[in-house]
Amino acid sequence: MNLQRENAQMVGKLAIVVAGMFGFGYALVPIYKHICEALGINVLAVGERNASGLSKTVPANTQVDTSRTITVEFDANVRGPWSFKPAQRSLQVHPGEMATVMYEFQNVQDRRMAAQAIPSYAPRQASAHFNKLECFCFNEYTLEAGEKKQWPVVFVIDPKLSKDVTTITLSYTFFEVGSKTPPAPTAKVATPMAAGAGA
Repeated sequence: MNLQRENAQMVGKLAIVVAGMFGFGYALVPIYKHICEALGINVLAVGERNASGLSKTVPANTQVDTSRTITVEFDANVRGPWSFKPAQRSLQVHPGEMATVMYEFQNVQDRRMAAQAIPSYAPRQASAHFNKLECFCFNEYTLEAGEKKQWPVVFVIDPKLSKDVTTITLSYTFFEVGSKTPPAPTAKVATPMAAGAGA
């Protein structure tokens, strides 16, 4: 009789433990969300926030400098027979504000290719203050013949950027991995002979 009572008590205790574990696991999601919001950590990825319409409920970033506006121009260069371009040519942002621009790529060849992009900035001093949170330039990609892709660049400009800088150009050069990458184009300098020809 005592054994049955002890077994019943043990089953009751185990049921309480199981229920407690289930409740704790269920509560972890809102607890995690509140901790992330309190610490200022993004809970959802940018794409998920936009897709689910939650971007309006995310607390405003207090580090955004609304007194300044910077024009970011987007440029695309290719070293090979493929199509590569930004979805928009420019965007105006406040320092500290997170922004996203899409780049479009198509392999117009009749063969598979592996490619990667290299970013550059103008003026050069802006590179230390241009923080990319997500960028296709972080990885190498393999595209099938005729395949099209769209990639996001998610970035934030550091408010510490000099106030003299009002325009930043973000330029990407897309090249095929495994092929020789030509050097970036340089400005032509007039020779003395050409300069004196008109004298």
